[in-house]
Amino acid sequence: VKQVANLTLVSSACGVVSTAYASTKESHPYLRSVCDAAEKGVRSVSEATASCVQPVLATLEPHVVAASEYASKGLDKLGEKLPILQKPVEQILSDTKELVSSRVADVKDAVSS
Repeated sequence: VKQVANLTLVSSACGVVSTAYASTKESHPYLRSVCDAAEKGVRSVSEATASCVQPVLATLEPHVVAASEYASKGLDKLGEKLPILQKPVEQILSDTKELVSSRVADVKDAVSS
């Protein structure tokens, strides 16, 4: 999970979503109340679940470690094959806009000639 969260694309996307969420809460008082209640509920459920799951996780720890290592190797290979994962969302959007603009310009030139 940490390795996925540290991917540039994922961490920048989380930042964008977090900023939008905070902005929405700030701008809309009714939504803020709903969001605050939901956050409180999630915290309560997380705390209750953590205490119940802890003994199970201790038992499964060797299997979790093996799965984690396997997933880590898979993510490394995925990162090699998909370099887009190392780019922030803003750069991907900018690159996409440039590519589309370039293609539109090429089409306009082809049509006009």
